[in-house]
Amino acid sequence: MTFANSFQPPTRILMGPGPSDVHQRVREALARPTIGHLDPEFIRLMDEIKAGLRRVFDTANEMTLPISGPASAGQEACIVNLLEPGDKAVICINGVFGGRLQDMARRAGAEVVTVEQEWGRAVPPEALEEALAANPDAKMAAFVHAETSTGALSDARALAEVARRHDCLVLADTVTSLAGVPVRVDDWGLDIVYSGTQKCLSCPPGLSPVTFSPAAREAMAARRVPVQSWFLDLSLLTAYWGGEKRSYHHTAPVNALYGLHEALLMIDEEGLDAIWARHRRCHEALVAGLEAMGLSLAVPVAERVPQLNAVTVPEGVDEAEVRRRLLVDHNLEIGAGLGPMAGKIWRIGLMGQSATPRHVRYCLTSLESVLTAMGAPVNRGEAVAAVEALGI
Repeated sequence: MTFANSFQPPTRILMGPGPSDVHQRVREALARPTIGHLDPEFIRLMDEIKAGLRRVFDTANEMTLPISGPASAGQEACIVNLLEPGDKAVICINGVFGGRLQDMARRAGAEVVTVEQEWGRAVPPEALEEALAANPDAKMAAFVHAETSTGALSDARALAEVARRHDCLVLADTVTSLAGVPVRVDDWGLDIVYSGTQKCLSCPPGLSPVTFSPAAREAMAARRVPVQSWFLDLSLLTAYWGGEKRSYHHTAPVNALYGLHEALLMIDEEGLDAIWARHRRCHEALVAGLEAMGLSLAVPVAERVPQLNAVTVPEGVDEAEVRRRLLVDHNLEIGAGLGPMAGKIWRIGLMGQSATPRHVRYCLTSLESVLTAMGAPVNRGEAVAAVEALGI
């Protein structure tokens, strides 16, 4: 097969569970001249990226860096570096990605105890307390801060406090939460944290920021057997990303890191407090518009992730056809439900550059247009008015 032309992707408005829209500044950064991955200027860039990630994670952790790979690679790096055969981990599951933590931990040879919670609900700290009390030999407690598959936000601070009382390392998935809601690694006592660039950081997918506390580093240094993954072994990666003299590990994705650097610069310019407030305002406006239209959200108000909205599909509506028409007719991407929520919800993302009043209005008017054309019982013309009533 030969290629007759260069690939020209369509221009989409990305309001699914990720990726999010990428700002022109980041796209331009990606196109800058490639330099060697051991070039002194690239090493300077690496140091600036680490500093920027520390600010976003709100941590002083020296071991803070982006893994070359998507968020799933960062997730696996955290698991395989901390767990080894014979270890016990208590893992909270309230959606797809808690289940993935369980799978990875078992593959690493750990004994896994699960704390199961209904999908679409936050993990109760008292359930983790009960599990850890019954398993005093647990090395790690793990949870998903913002469960991407459901739009449920758990109380990371409270869960971490429980784990620390039981002398456990604390692992947190912040893939969807980082830069969308507060994530305070040091203040909350989180030891092992991973995220992704394609959500609220508004970078293309392919990098996974991670950070490890001094306690986590001590646990890694005390391992009985080598890390099962050579590529994800943090002792090797740290020698490449830190120290006065860098040792070759792999050829880093140079241009992707240009994009991450620019995205972090834009976050510094806007300020995290302003970014969190923007996500919250857009979420409130979207919810007001959806409810005015006659739709509802699947997650209780106090447990919702502002940047990932799980919208209940009205009875009798073909949810896949709605998503297809939004994509084909409006160039708008929203997501489907997963697992037991498949076919029951749409996942509408308000992440990073996709969290703007313009995105909210476009999503509401497009969704109203498609549902009306399909004969769904929605209140026409009321969604945007509800947004405007909030002064957004």
